[in-house]
Amino acid sequence: MGGFRIMYSKGLIMKKSIFSVIVLVATALVLTFSACAKTETASVETAGHEGWLIDFEMAQAKAKAENKPLLLNFTGSDWCGWCIRLDEEVFSQSIFKDFAAASLVLVELDFPSNKAQSAETKAQNEALGEKYGIRGFPTILLLSPEGELLGRTGYQKGGAESY
Repeated sequence: MGGFRIMYSKGLIMKKSIFSVIVLVATALVLTFSACAKTETASVETAGHEGWLIDFEMAQAKAKAENKPLLLNFTGSDWCGWCIRLDEEVFSQSIFKDFAAASLVLVELDFPSNKAQSAETKAQNEALGEKYGIRGFPTILLLSPEGELLGRTGYQKGGAESY
């Protein structure tokens, strides 16, 4: 009888050890996938299209440091036809990109339907939309580095050259 108890105890200990290993492996997998998802979201949230920032405070600090005006693009990038057209005809053209790189700090304030955004980005975009009285998309604002409104426009025909 004593031998049975020892074997039973060893079996129970072995089962507990295997269970502990399984729990540790499962926890490690969950943490790894969670970290990967956070990294992917962070990279999406740091910048809009090529050359465009989405963090207004970061963009404003850059504008002040470089003494450049800010160009804010209030857009519905995945649903607004005029926004998509403006991006294709103006913002994605090399003549605009070259000018902007030398002369502007670009800020994309997106109001998408089907793209994921952090709660912070959504709140920031809503607050800036209210502050600057945005009523439709696309709305393009030119601001001083201090945030003073210098100009307002939207989609215009003529492509990058006329913009």
